[in-house]
Amino acid sequence: MSSVIQSHDSAHPLDDPAADPFAIAKQAAAQLAEATGVERHDIALTLGSGWAKAADLIGETTATVAATEIIGFSKPALTGHVGTLRSVLLPNGKRALVIGARTHFYEGHGVRRVVHSVRTAAAAGATTMILTNGAGGIRESWTPGTPVLISDHINLTAASPLEGATFVDLTDLYARRLRDLARSVDPELDEGVYTQFRGPHYETPAEVQMAKTIGGHIVGMSTALEAIAARESGMEILGLSLITNLAAGISSEPLSHGEVLQAGQDAEPVISALLARIVARITEEQS
Repeated sequence: MSSVIQSHDSAHPLDDPAADPFAIAKQAAAQLAEATGVERHDIALTLGSGWAKAADLIGETTATVAATEIIGFSKPALTGHVGTLRSVLLPNGKRALVIGARTHFYEGHGVRRVVHSVRTAAAAGATTMILTNGAGGIRESWTPGTPVLISDHINLTAASPLEGATFVDLTDLYARRLRDLARSVDPELDEGVYTQFRGPHYETPAEVQMAKTIGGHIVGMSTALEAIAARESGMEILGLSLITNLAAGISSEPLSHGEVLQAGQDAEPVISALLARIVARITEEQS
């Protein structure tokens, strides 16, 4: 392993404004290849709350690396995120990189760290990025445990991973082709617009109504910034939300992180199996 491995957050390489985040991602990909013995990955998955068991179902894990052993990665702050990078051999011979180390914008580390995992996946060769999360639902028909495809997003973080005069088209950001493939696996899958707030507090009922008014159907604290970075890197993106609760004001009950985690745990076997089937379908198309 390279001597420049970042094992803690002091003097983090991505915090240097003069650093090139893409060069650091390339270095991270090289370290990942060395640690896993896998030169190239075809597809990458960031597994949010409720989705983690999919990593065990999509294929054979041949290597697991603590994310903090790879340059640029930060220790996860959220319970439910395992802090590892896994190389998985799929039944069709393709390779999946499973990212269990998500840095959230609300942690205050800056956007570069938030999207570093996505940029590393792209540098590792992945052409498809699957982003998953646990989120609040605005549509009352979505009961806790419902998986929903992300059709588009509204970014309310007031931030972007793009730096300087970098103009990236976000039309069809969450690829219709991949959504259609997902629905070929489960025709019952609904879809909606994801709205990313800064967090870490839950949204107020008024903020949820604002999101609804401007076209949002799902509210959460991740994914949008990562999706923008994935598009910048030339990846095709599929987004999936697990509705863990009805959003504030839609439900009459107060929101609880413990209840959100419980909803994810309850739904995990079903949605993880669904995601494994979707990964198989997508990678079949790549062959």
